[in-house]
Amino acid sequence: MKCLLFFHGGSRNRGCEAIVRTTKDIIKDTIHDASVYLVSKEPETDKVIEGLDAIYDGSNRLINKYSYKWFISSFKVKLMNDESYAYQKIHGNIIKHIKDVDVCLSIGGDNYCYGEQPGIYEVDKVIKSEGKKLVLWGCSIGEEDLSEEKLQDLERFDLILARESITYDLLRNQGLQNVEMCADPAFTLKKKELPLPEGWKIGDTIGLNFSPLVLERNQDSMSSIHELVSHILGTTESTIALTPHVIANGNNDYEVLKEIYHTFQDTGRVLLLPDNLNAIEYKGYISRMRFFIGARTHATIAAYSSLVPTMVLGYSVKSKGISKDIFGNQDFVMDIKDLSNSVKLNNSFDQMVKQEEWIKSTLNQNIPELKKMSYQAAEHLRNMFALV
Repeated sequence: MKCLLFFHGGSRNRGCEAIVRTTKDIIKDTIHDASVYLVSKEPETDKVIEGLDAIYDGSNRLINKYSYKWFISSFKVKLMNDESYAYQKIHGNIIKHIKDVDVCLSIGGDNYCYGEQPGIYEVDKVIKSEGKKLVLWGCSIGEEDLSEEKLQDLERFDLILARESITYDLLRNQGLQNVEMCADPAFTLKKKELPLPEGWKIGDTIGLNFSPLVLERNQDSMSSIHELVSHILGTTESTIALTPHVIANGNNDYEVLKEIYHTFQDTGRVLLLPDNLNAIEYKGYISRMRFFIGARTHATIAAYSSLVPTMVLGYSVKSKGISKDIFGNQDFVMDIKDLSNSVKLNNSFDQMVKQEEWIKSTLNQNIPELKKMSYQAAEHLRNMFALV
């Protein structure tokens, strides 16, 4: 079975890297004749991932003004209101590989959370027109994200694998029969433990991840994060390790964490992890933390899967759904609007400390089952071909 992973943005986002790493392993461990190919917008960043059969350039192609393609595209758009030709040319670096594989896995779990995606819809149409299997791999979708056009696209898929129960229930309730439940593949991510930095307090270091994405959605949240750091330093003996997880141009956790570090570095209890580690190396640090506070979903998955009590600075359905599936509630998922409320933020941290043993016990009980559910995704993939 030849599998093509597409709509991957690149591994500067360590969560995207984690998805590719673990998807490749899950498929190859389960389907022994499988080969896995990756189409990436930034293929150079994915060379850190071993075991892929090939990595292809999936960056968007430009349509040069006044070129033949530009005239054809303009004619179709202006006179026929048809954008399909334009999107097929823009995504040509993906489309050219479809004919060589058996199944195409759309792996951007968040891609359907950001409004209409006509370019994605067009690629999906081409995949089906060429008679290939189409799978939406490990997705999260909120009710607010759905539209008639998006639902029409979701119906094209041979298989949709929802990575948490809120998305699964939503899509099933919309009448989609092609939906199965799994868990995010990154729950199975391996770790690599690098030497601990100077100042790390073994057994009592708290990880903190914050992102420009959260700051953009709640511009008052930075002051509350500063107050949370002050609160932790004032009420515990812990060290804080500021932990980036996305290091992309214009969306760089390291830049906002560096601001926090400069404010508190004189305390001697705040560390800033480097910005050049890969996903398994970041997990190696996160796994040795006592608590973790994170905005990036896959940084929190690295913590959950390492049995580290975690408080999520949530901004989407995926955070809520994953917490619900682990704990049966969303008590330690802070809504985006509450991140500017330092009292709520501090109180949530205090409650996490008080319930540390219960949280660890619950993680210890439920994470093994989630890892099994991650592997069930490949079982569903194999069964899809068995039914043909």
